Amino acid sequence: MIYKDVLLAEDATFFTCEGQAIFDKKYIQALKFHSEGLAAVQDKTGWYHIDLAGKAVYGTRYARTFGYYFGASAVTDFAKNCFHIDTAGKRIYAENYAWCGNFQQGVCTVRDIEKQYFHIDKQGKPIYQAKYSYAGDYYDNYACVMLDNKLFKHVDLVGKDLNGLFFENLGFFHKGFATAKDQKGWFHIDKQGEALYAERYAEIEPFYNGFGKVLTYQKEWQIIDESGKTIFIG
Repeated sequence: MIYKDVLLAEDATFFTCEGQAIFDKKYIQALKFHSEGLAAVQDKTGWYHIDLAGKAVYGTRYARTFGYYFGASAVTDFAKNCFHIDTAGKRIYAENYAWCGNFQQGVCTVRDIEKQYFHIDKQGKPIYQAKYSYAGDYYDNYACVMLDNKLFKHVDLVGKDLNGLFFENLGFFHKGFATAKDQKGWFHIDKQGEALYAERYAEIEPFYNGFGKVLTYQKEWQIIDESGKTIFIG
């Protein structure tokens, strides 16, 4: 049995394979199995991780555990300290944070007790000196961060500005393009921060295989291509 064959039940309290429970125990709450073959579960003792046989991987219990990403899981202990553990349940660094995200591209977003965001490496150390009002995950080597003035920019994997431009809001890069917002609305940009087209929208989604869904200010859903041309109206 492999992790992809195991499904989380609709009520998120047990696991099935080919329509049958894979072991008898039910949980207060459970999350799906990830590629490491481990799942986060909660019973009356707290949160922890189990393997595909339903066996606890380690003895420690937490206030909350999450899925494994790149061999590390974010956990919160009963003193509200947040950090990451490896697949054996061992802490991978000594630092505590107020909140932890998931590792992507070898780095992870965290928040400190001063409510400031930044990114750390697998040793729990900041990868740059700056701190932000918000920081998102890295995708395609860039992350969105929000400054104290509420403007957004993209930074690379060492914290350097991508293009020196600031926006009212930003999305992550996907296949070379990102969503962005200025005073007129939402649109798509390239890595130079240049708009792909002149139109602005009330809502917007990333491009998916060359096309994106947008909502006009007239409340009309449209599909556009990467040049901004309307392909059809939904």
